[in-house]
Amino acid sequence: MSSKDWLEKDFYAVLGVNKSASSDEIKKSYRKLARELHPDRNPGNAEAEERFKAVSEAYDVLSDERKRREYDEMRSLFGSGAFRRNARGAGGQPGGYPFDVSDIFGGMGGQPGGAGDRRFGGAGFSDLFSSIFSGGGAGPAARPRGPARGRDVETEVMLDFGDAVHGVTLPLTLRAPGVCETCHGDGAKPGTQPRACPQCHGAGVVTRNQGSFSFSEPCRECQGVGTVVDEKCPECRGTGGVTKTRTLNVRFPAGVADGQRIRLAGRGEPGERGGPAGDLYVLVKVRDDELFGRNGDDLTLTVPITFAEAVLGADLRVPTLDGAVTLRVPPGTPSGRTLRARGKGVARRDGQAGDLLVTVEVVVPGHVSDEAREALETFAAQTPPAAREHLDARVRRVS
Repeated sequence: MSSKDWLEKDFYAVLGVNKSASSDEIKKSYRKLARELHPDRNPGNAEAEERFKAVSEAYDVLSDERKRREYDEMRSLFGSGAFRRNARGAGGQPGGYPFDVSDIFGGMGGQPGGAGDRRFGGAGFSDLFSSIFSGGGAGPAARPRGPARGRDVETEVMLDFGDAVHGVTLPLTLRAPGVCETCHGDGAKPGTQPRACPQCHGAGVVTRNQGSFSFSEPCRECQGVGTVVDEKCPECRGTGGVTKTRTLNVRFPAGVADGQRIRLAGRGEPGERGGPAGDLYVLVKVRDDELFGRNGDDLTLTVPITFAEAVLGADLRVPTLDGAVTLRVPPGTPSGRTLRARGKGVARRDGQAGDLLVTVEVVVPGHVSDEAREALETFAAQTPPAAREHLDARVRRVS
């Protein structure tokens, strides 16, 4: 993404958050919009696809603390007109630095991932400033140039509850930019090769002298890449990448949680003309289970028991995700008590596992036989009443 894009786009507005929004608020808004606008949910909808790209672009900047700080500082600087004043010299008088923002961005395409980005080699705006105001100290050797890094790509996958707990390897099919197999990413027609740029001699930058000082700028001949292609690849037209369908086998580790993002380094969009690829981020969604719930590394389960089992105690056979275990219900167990099966929960990175938390609920039957009713009446006559003295005292005071 070029620095000009940062000036022209309001990323906070794209995500629908305030400038003071916290990282959690930005992440929450991004996830909501990404789900709504994802191409899989809007097939053939070009507008939704463009909005999805814009949302991803905004999140890429605002989710990174360093990028967000530079973005805020840059927009604040240009919003106040400070740069143009400084460009004219002290006190705003002519005769200062002989350029303004149009000199910096002149001739740039201004499209994300396009030629304008390549001119800066993926560098941030603060890096550009440091080279301009270096007093001649920053030349081609100060900051190496070359093909820019490709964009990051994000997709979403739905996992079954058990697969998320145990871990699973799944094939993930994506239709996204990939390396051109005809030219192997260098953008040159088969049988030919890119050559060093004659203007910058492969450095990607050129140095311009302006009066008593000099500054470096990306080479316009090669757009900061350092090489030029005389005969472009007919498949990718010199970019080194094409959109294609590819299948990746992705390993989801045991214990992966709903909403977690898994990063696959170098599996995103390839860089132009052989540049390093971006990363692939996989957003994990987990289906609910009909029996089990999850609380961190613990699994939860609710089991009904009878009144007699609660009073007399019982051995309770309950399922786990790996079989079954027997738990002892102590005599006099109240409804809502939680029993613990250690090590039957979610695996941790240290090799240990959480627990299975079993909550018992006493079930009261709606109908009983005459014999059962007589037995209950006998039981009630021989059982001391529940301790309600504190309630009776309040009733007497308000009566």
